Amino acid sequence: MITLYLIVYSISLLMLISLGLAVIFGMMKVINLAHGEFLMLGAYVCVLSVNLGAPLWVGFIVSFVTIGLFGIIVERVMIRFLYGRIVDTLLATWGLSLFLVGFVTTIFGPQARSIPSSFGNISFGGMNLSSYNLVLIGISFAMVAATWALARFTRFGLLVRGTMQDPTVASTLGANRDLIYMATFGYGAALAGLAGAVLVPITGASPSLGLFFVAKAFINVIIGGHLPLLGTIAASTLFGTIDGSVSYIWSSVVGEVTVLIVAVVLLRLLPLGITGRFRSGL
Repeated sequence: MITLYLIVYSISLLMLISLGLAVIFGMMKVINLAHGEFLMLGAYVCVLSVNLGAPLWVGFIVSFVTIGLFGIIVERVMIRFLYGRIVDTLLATWGLSLFLVGFVTTIFGPQARSIPSSFGNISFGGMNLSSYNLVLIGISFAMVAATWALARFTRFGLLVRGTMQDPTVASTLGANRDLIYMATFGYGAALAGLAGAVLVPITGASPSLGLFFVAKAFINVIIGGHLPLLGTIAASTLFGTIDGSVSYIWSSVVGEVTVLIVAVVLLRLLPLGITGRFRSGL
């Protein structure tokens, strides 16, 4: 039972940190090296909200909205001039990443900030499980389900998918390409901000928070392939199962090393990713 719990938790954590990147990198093909810093900003916004007296769930909402708006500003000021210029986008977002780390360190200092948590443990099947870890699992799956429903069943989702597949045809049919790009980037940033807020009770908020997760997120999305949502779910399930199982048998360090080795092998065997041969989907 404990192995199953660790596997589900690992899968949820990978989906949580990767979903925003799946939208921005997987759908828009924008290499956002500041993804980790979007996570970090979301964590700090949540900490500030809770310290001002807001409940934790309000901190989640504030982080989602605030980082989403910040993402829209970044897209309007920087990213919209760099579409199709991969190297320039990479350098620009790397510079943004360095700036955000320096800015946050200057304002809040290098030490981590935490928030009080009333979550305890619950007994299940003879085990004591962290209540908040179960909350994280629920939020992670809810985020994936909501994003899939938004992309699959709404007019906005249809416009986004059509614009990402063929922006010229979409513009000819009346879609506002600039508005769709802006909204999509903002939504991906909002998801990253929410992920950072959800991580706060576990990791705290620190300027280096994003560095611990950005590499895992990129590996997850790249291995997933060209269908961002399905690929992210598939890669998260694979790597989460490996990480949870190996961590239970040996240690978390061995689990992360095993995941990296499997990722390298998969890139060699499946250079287009897990969903690379799928013709259509999300």
